Amino acid sequence: MSNKNQVTIYGRHAVMSALANPQRKILKVFCLRENLNEIKGKIADNKIVVAERRELDKMLPADAVHQGFAAISEMLAGISIEEICSLAAEEGNCRLLVLDQVTDPQNIGAIIRSCAAFGSMALVVQDKNSPQESGAMLKAAAGTFENMPVCRVTNLSRALDQLKKSGFWVVGMDGYAKTNIDKLDKGGRLAVVMGSEGKGMRRLIEESCDITVRLPIAENVESLNVSTAAAIVLYELSKE
Repeated sequence: MSNKNQVTIYGRHAVMSALANPQRKILKVFCLRENLNEIKGKIADNKIVVAERRELDKMLPADAVHQGFAAISEMLAGISIEEICSLAAEEGNCRLLVLDQVTDPQNIGAIIRSCAAFGSMALVVQDKNSPQESGAMLKAAAGTFENMPVCRVTNLSRALDQLKKSGFWVVGMDGYAKTNIDKLDKGGRLAVVMGSEGKGMRRLIEESCDITVRLPIAENVESLNVSTAAAIVLYELSKE
């Protein structure tokens, strides 16, 4: 898009959830005539454009499954690491997920969906090595992006230190760790760090962890897709 602070959202769940979010500033909504009644009343009429399917196909990526819904919006403001620490101080047990150099927007969208499903308080990513909010990310999140705070930090190692000072136990996921995740004490505040598929966490990030644990998988399987692994990890942490 011409404006780097704007995002094109597509797909029914993503667009309808964006319309329901009072923090989301939507500039224009595009829909097929058959979908107009779902949009009416949720945004001013002068911001609604009834479009033909070929027009939607043309304005979106070639592989976009839009279901007759699209919108142009300003990107959501994220949450700061300081705000996360402040919110955590008001809670006893809490979880958050930290991603180190996970770059695929669809993976991140799927991870956001799992964060919402299993009660993560936020997702933390490094700004430099993580994609910006995008239509593909929001589509994969299936509407949950609107309710899952995302914290973008300049220095991930420094952010982990801040979390530690706020009482978080920083847990790194490592396929070579000796301890299985089911042996982890799940009480208190946990920040779980996951690296990219294949490469895993960077050395400095791993050194910032208080402990590393692994998912027990079959020996003939080298690794799982990071979004699949994240869903399993978050589910495991939700079992207290």
